[in-house]
Amino acid sequence: MCSIMAWCRQGADQKLFQKALDETISRGPDADRILEVAEGLLGFRRLSIMGLTEEGMQPFVYRNCAVVCNGEIYGFSALRDCLKEKGYTFQSDSDCEILLPLYFEYGVDMFAKLDAEFACVLFDGETGEFIAARDPIGIRPLYYTYDKEGAIVFGSEPKMLQVVSDEKIYPFPPGHYYKDGKFTCYCDIAAVEEVSGDDLETVCANIRGKLIAGVEKRLIADAKVGFLLSGGLDSSLVCSIAARKSTAPIRTFAIGMDIDAIDLKYAKQTAEFLGCDHTEVIITRDDVIKALPEVIHLLGTYDITTIRASMGMYLLCKAIHEQTDIRVLLTGEVSDEIFGYKYTDFAPSAQAFQEEAQKRVRELHMYDVLRADRCISVNSLEARVPFGDLDFVKYCMAIDPEMKRNHYNKGKYLLRHAFEGEWDGKAYLPDEILFREKAAFSDAVGHSMVNDLKEYAEEQYTDAEFEAGCAKYEHARPFTKESLLYREIFEQFYPGQSQMVKDFWMPNKEWEGCDVNDPSARVLANYGDSGK
Repeated sequence: MCSIMAWCRQGADQKLFQKALDETISRGPDADRILEVAEGLLGFRRLSIMGLTEEGMQPFVYRNCAVVCNGEIYGFSALRDCLKEKGYTFQSDSDCEILLPLYFEYGVDMFAKLDAEFACVLFDGETGEFIAARDPIGIRPLYYTYDKEGAIVFGSEPKMLQVVSDEKIYPFPPGHYYKDGKFTCYCDIAAVEEVSGDDLETVCANIRGKLIAGVEKRLIADAKVGFLLSGGLDSSLVCSIAARKSTAPIRTFAIGMDIDAIDLKYAKQTAEFLGCDHTEVIITRDDVIKALPEVIHLLGTYDITTIRASMGMYLLCKAIHEQTDIRVLLTGEVSDEIFGYKYTDFAPSAQAFQEEAQKRVRELHMYDVLRADRCISVNSLEARVPFGDLDFVKYCMAIDPEMKRNHYNKGKYLLRHAFEGEWDGKAYLPDEILFREKAAFSDAVGHSMVNDLKEYAEEQYTDAEFEAGCAKYEHARPFTKESLLYREIFEQFYPGQSQMVKDFWMPNKEWEGCDVNDPSARVLANYGDSGK
């Protein structure tokens, strides 16, 4: 991960800008640089992943334009070769150096051409304007606010923008670019122009091929790569594909509570099957409670699901940062939003399933994707998300939603069936893992962890204090003592900024069987063997 910032006003305070940029040292601990342009400031903090030499340091300047980008551009070598044929020259092996030549060739149409996870801000010296953009899923973070003079300010995290402004902070909408003072959608990744007519086996073959391609391209790095392995379907598939492509054992990492870790045994089984160099991290109740304020601060959210799931991920990534030289981590986020959760078994129709999937994918940047980015980047690591591969997501969103509904007594059947059996003489995963029931990460780290958080929250408020506390908030009003505790910690760090998150990530209460007051799948009637 890297950190970027842009203050789009002539005469902006450079010392204040440096202070804001330094709020995200963990995102880019290797180096930092501020560039003063005609109409403002561009800043960059670097975590070296591609093009490790000094020549790969940003901002990149070409002719009289400049750009900062936090991103990975896949297939950039071929793009660079094409640009060289057009007369452009390059000083580094950084993928992001191609952005300015692409802009000269295509203007803002370039964003729709990128196969990338990115957030960038570009200054056009010819027009004197700033242009910003973000990838279609929002895997790389970007926020904006306005200073006291009405000038827009962009930054990778809200805490940067708090340094320069007291105004409201908003997430930059994924799949959009900012130009001429307005946001324009260049890609709605969740939209479907035409539902696929492929049959079951064709669909599964395409799922398999596209996910394999999504993993392969994310293995390319000049820094060392590791894998988060929960022993669930999604992370296990990512590890299995990577293990097949690696000549040496891949490094995998799992975390669990000290008394009832569900995931650890499955992660170990998967790692042994794949021949991984596997590491387990054990945590306690005290570890979780102690880390809670720090986790909410780094996340910038009050959402219950996001915070619960971040506890284990943050502590695991902290251990990886402190104990290894890994710099890149592949994760299993985005799969659930495409193929369904436990609660989507209750979808009353294919149309309802599809609408829910589209809603979730469009909002991912405020929840699971935010969690992965912050928990990993605060530990000076970079997250890569194969299930967020643009080609993969576009295809999977276009699959007939009736086919994705749970007609098989097994959620996410298409993804499981796509990797079922032997391929090139070997199974991708043991059936016990491939067909393991879905368990939420926060539950599978150990049911005791969520119980500990809920019990801790109960100890903080009497019933009267709870009622009074909830009444203070209009937007995203807390509804349990746990949610009130998280909101009050959030307000300590981000007072009055609840609009950064849309609402609580909860099952669709309009569906029969989903009108619950806790986001955990444990409260649903179909939880079954998920917690075993």
